[in-house]
Amino acid sequence: MKNYRNTFALSLLFVSVLIVLGIYLMNEGPIKSEIEDAGNTSIDARKMLIYKSPNCGCCTGYAEVMERQGFEVEIIATDDMDSIKEKYGISKDQQSCHTSIVANYFIEGHVPFEVVDKLLKESPDIDGIGLPRMPAGSPGMPGEKRGPFEIYQAVDGEYSNYISI
Repeated sequence: MKNYRNTFALSLLFVSVLIVLGIYLMNEGPIKSEIEDAGNTSIDARKMLIYKSPNCGCCTGYAEVMERQGFEVEIIATDDMDSIKEKYGISKDQQSCHTSIVANYFIEGHVPFEVVDKLLKESPDIDGIGLPRMPAGSPGMPGEKRGPFEIYQAVDGEYSNYISI
C-alpha cells in the first residue's frame, strides 16, 4: 500500500510538471512567432506611439492597420501637432496629419506597413521616414492608390528619397 502511494504521488508530480511546462511553452509560442513575423526585429520595435489631432479619424484608421500588423499602438491626441513636427524636425512640405514614433525613428503620415517593416529590419542611420500629405489608398485613407507613394528619409533636417512603392 505504501509503495502504491509513493508511485501515485510521483505520477501526480510528474503530470503536474508536464502541465506547467506545457502552459509555459504555449505562452512562449506567440511571442516567438510575433518576433519571427516582425522579421526578427526586437519586441520594443513593435511598439508604436502615434501623435494625432483629436479630430482626425484617418489617424485612427492608420493605428488599426498597424495593430493588425502586430504593433502595440498607443495614441496621444494633441491640439499642438506643430510642436511634435518641430521636435522631430519635420519641415512643412514633408508633413502629414500624424507623427508616429517607432524604435527611435519618426514615421510621418500614412507610411505603408511594408516600408515601416523595411526600416526596422535594416535599421539605417536616419532620423525617420515619411509620406507627405494624405494620399488616397494609403493605410487608413479611403480611395484607390493613384500612383507610387514617394517615401522620404530624413537625416539632420535633410530629405532624400527612401523608397518609391
